[in-house]
Formats: sequence, structure tokens, C-alpha cells
Amino acid sequence: MGSPDQDRLLSPTAPAEDHEHLSFDTSVSHPARRYNYWLGGKDNFAADRASGDAIAQVIPTIRLSALENRRFLSRAVSYLAREAGVRQFLDIGTGIPAANNTHEVAQSIAPESRVVYVDNDPIVLVHARALLRGQGGKIAYLDADLREPESILGDPALTATLDLTQPVGLMLIAILHFLRDETRPFDIVRQLLDALPAGSFLAVSHATHDFMAPGQAEEAGANDPSFQFRSKDEFAQFFEGVELVEPGITSIAHWRAESEPEPRPSAAEVSAYGAVGRLPQR
Repeated sequence: MGSPDQDRLLSPTAPAEDHEHLSFDTSVSHPARRYNYWLGGKDNFAADRASGDAIAQVIPTIRLSALENRRFLSRAVSYLAREAGVRQFLDIGTGIPAANNTHEVAQSIAPESRVVYVDNDPIVLVHARALLRGQGGKIAYLDADLREPESILGDPALTATLDLTQPVGLMLIAILHFLRDETRPFDIVRQLLDALPAGSFLAVSHATHDFMAPGQAEEAGANDPSFQFRSKDEFAQFFEGVELVEPGITSIAHWRAESEPEPRPSAAEVSAYGAVGRLPQR
């Protein structure tokens, strides 16, 4: 029997057989569970809530930023499925499922759409197993780490679900700011893109310190040593050799947000950039 928090979390989300090999340290916060807390979810532990509250003390609009990030994800997937005709998605750092997941948005437009989700949080694995049921092979989940792209690209479940000779939408939503420069995040993104054919797309959202007061980013980042804010110019490096689609790099709250409720949050309130780009012919 797990802790009261663990029992509350696991019992409603999946049958007992899905919990057999689930092992994790609930005393350490995890980005996916902290994000779930900011979104108002219940799949988180005391450490995640404490970390989330500490960051919110420094960045009071962090919950708004999390909500706007989900809206950006939905609009990006909608653009790729409806306007760009993408029918395959590789979503890395997917997090705990919430409303309007990648497969839900894509399949609402094109039911044949296929999605491979990737995350390294055991709680995400529990939810992912539930998502796989009834999908007939259209969804796969990889328990893998973005810092090891070769393990993602070499996983048989990926090639069994996605046809890498056809365009893929690579979704890196609110994940790259958990890769510090020493982990070579730009090289990791390039390795993933090099495995995809021309006509594929890259969608990224990323926290920025461009609108923060001096010292604010450092104080917020102290709650997670893996976290690194980046400037607009640094963010743009992820799209080197990629053709940005309109409106280019902008606040996630403003990217193709014409149908969103007004007034829109300011770029400073959200403090995150978003963009989508297309891989040209090589």
C-alpha cells in the first residue's frame, strides 16, 4: 500500500495491473506533476505543490502561463492538422494528460492521425496506458528521456506507429527549458529533426526571462536546478534551418490566437515564447 497521496492518485486513473511496476520518489517534485498542479489537476504530490507554490511566489502569473501553454498546444496541433495536413505527431515531454491533448485535437480534425507520446514520469505512464486502449495502434507511448534522442528514435514502437518517410509534427511544448546548455539542447533538437523528412514541422514553447525584473529568473529557477530561461534570440536557435510559419516567434498567448477570448494576456504576464516551423527540402 502506498502513501495516502499515492493511493488517491493511482486508484482512479488505471486498473491495479498498471501499478505493479510503478516506482518513484514522491518527496521530489517532477515538472509534469508540478505543471498538472498549476493547471488545477489532482495528479500531484506535496513536493510538487510546494515547488509550484514557491515558483508562484516569484512568478505570480505562472498558472496563467501554464493555461496559455495548453492553449498554444491546441492551436499549434490544430494548425498542423487542419492547414498543414500533418497526420503524424511526435510529442516529447507530453506531461499528464489534460483537456485537448495532442491526439484529441488532431483526431478531431483527422481521425486517422497517429501520435507517439514520450515522457519519463511514471505517473504519465499510468495515464498513457489508459490512452492506448481502444486506439487500434494510432497512439504509442515511450517511457524515454529527451536527453537521449537516440533511444526515442530507435524505439520500435515509434517506427511501428509513425511512418518517418512522411511529414511528422514534432511537439516540444514547455520541455526544452528543462535542458540546460550543458546538455546541448540545440544539438538534441537538431538530431530529432534530422531523423524527420522534409515537410515535417517543429512546434516549441519555452519560458523566457526577457520580461522579468533583474534576479527574478534566478530566484524562480532556484526551485528547479534543471530549469533554464532563454531569450528570444536563444529560442530562435532551435529553429535554425527551419522555415517559421506566421506569425513567427511570439508570445504563446498571441500565436494565432484570434479565436481566443479577449483580452489576451500580455507577453510579460505569460513570459513564454512559441513558434512553429517547417523543415524545407534538403
